[in-house]
Amino acid sequence: MYSPNVGDRLESLDTPSMIVDLDLLEVNLEKLMDKLLPTGLNIRPHLKTTKSAIIANKMVKAGAKGGCVAKVSEAEAIAAKGFDDLLITCEIVGPAKVQRLIELYRKHRKIRIVVDSETGATAINKALANSGIDDPIMVLIDLDVGLHRTGVKPGEPALALAQHIAGLERLKLIGLQGYEGHLQHLHDEEDRKAQCLESMRILTGTADLLRKAGFNIEVVTTGGTGTAEFCAMVPGVTELQPGSFIFMDTDYRNAVGSFYSNSLTILSTVVSVQGPRAVTIDSGLKSLTTDSGLAECKDSRYTYGVLGDEHGSLTWEEGTPALSVGDRVEMIPSHIDPTVNLHDVYYAYRGAVIEEIWPVDSRGKVQ
Repeated sequence: MYSPNVGDRLESLDTPSMIVDLDLLEVNLEKLMDKLLPTGLNIRPHLKTTKSAIIANKMVKAGAKGGCVAKVSEAEAIAAKGFDDLLITCEIVGPAKVQRLIELYRKHRKIRIVVDSETGATAINKALANSGIDDPIMVLIDLDVGLHRTGVKPGEPALALAQHIAGLERLKLIGLQGYEGHLQHLHDEEDRKAQCLESMRILTGTADLLRKAGFNIEVVTTGGTGTAEFCAMVPGVTELQPGSFIFMDTDYRNAVGSFYSNSLTILSTVVSVQGPRAVTIDSGLKSLTTDSGLAECKDSRYTYGVLGDEHGSLTWEEGTPALSVGDRVEMIPSHIDPTVNLHDVYYAYRGAVIEEIWPVDSRGKVQ
């Protein structure tokens, strides 16, 4: 049975395989911590990127405090591996999902959640009350700071929601979340910074409003790879949620530059020659996502194209060395989070030798 092991060389891997350059990953992590830890803010990396408890623990060892996940099912998978200091950053709505939250919280009392409606908050409170669990769950109000995806509107609507939560015995309001996801990939750095600071003004202004009304707002959490350094400049922000920095992708690289390296690639094999300057590789839509554009070959002389579920093309200009059947290439994903979600395992290597093998713990956990 095919079963790669630590100590094997990369060339022994079947393809497509998701491989991680440990030297580059460690530099990315060191760079982020060197930049953000001196601010005194908590760093709670978003694990929707890595989907891995092992990597979460590596980030905590480097200075992070806990992690974020997007969905209850992600929290279930990561907590089951022993990492349960988690903030679930998406709203939890619907009887099935709420019940899963209750059972998760029964085992893992560090879980934090967000709400943006009285309906959602009330349903969770009722389910907790019916469960016999006395400990209130820690709740953050999700605030719309410009993304217009989720979140209660700032100011008085947020205050009204806070007042509603105050009347619910099983919910303990501890803070606000405001995610400026619409700004992460703006290419103009000054524009990205200016718009981010405006989003932070909305977020911290609402936090101040709630504090003046008597609410103990301890946590103000925000930020992503493209904005965390700007968020960290704003008094009142307490926590940052960068995620993609650890691996990066072409979309983030094109927006924020090459401060962080592309540490993750998809190892692929040339399976067919289709012309004097065209070959087919075994990485298509099931290996590399296209929602943020096409992946890129690590060797920039070769241009990628999609040929279906299982296949992609590489083409090149005259004068570039030709690729042959059996040649290996590395592909840089265009959008890291959904690409990782296509794979079961990371093969982490150093010097072309596999040093660690990590399962993608929360692969496919979209509920």
